[in-house]
Amino acid sequence: MSRLTYWLAPLLLVLATPAAAAPPLKTQLTQRSVLNLAAAKRIAAAAEDKARADGLNVAIAIVDEAGRLLHFQRMDGSPNSSVEVAIGKAVHAANYRRDTAFHQKLLGDGNLVVLGLPGITPIEGGVRLLLGDQVIGGIGVSGAQAAQDGVVAQAGADLLHD
Repeated sequence: MSRLTYWLAPLLLVLATPAAAAPPLKTQLTQRSVLNLAAAKRIAAAAEDKARADGLNVAIAIVDEAGRLLHFQRMDGSPNSSVEVAIGKAVHAANYRRDTAFHQKLLGDGNLVVLGLPGITPIEGGVRLLLGDQVIGGIGVSGAQAAQDGVVAQAGADLLHD
């Protein structure tokens, strides 16, 4: 019996020890910044200011990190088609965590596989909204030439770096 006790006692001690050695779950969770409506409106306003300064009429969409629409505005005189395109560009930038110009360039270089990506809008004018290294959303602009849309979107995104 003493041999059995000799081997079982340490085993029972290990099994009876609570899982207190594991750190609390909350210390293992990641904390992130979340884009809110007030910030989205300010980003859109900065983009609108740039569009007005350049004499452009565009639609501006802001989405959160998950690619869900948070704010949208359409300037007078912007094309009807710019609504869906601006939203698509913003969603693309947030979901793929890349500016739409990246995939536009790949497509222009002959990488047709880009066309197989779901929910893609490979037209310049979608820009990631970055806070440090974290993508917190996307801005999409449509209504002018693609390069102009990109400049306007970047003006909005740059507000996060001021």
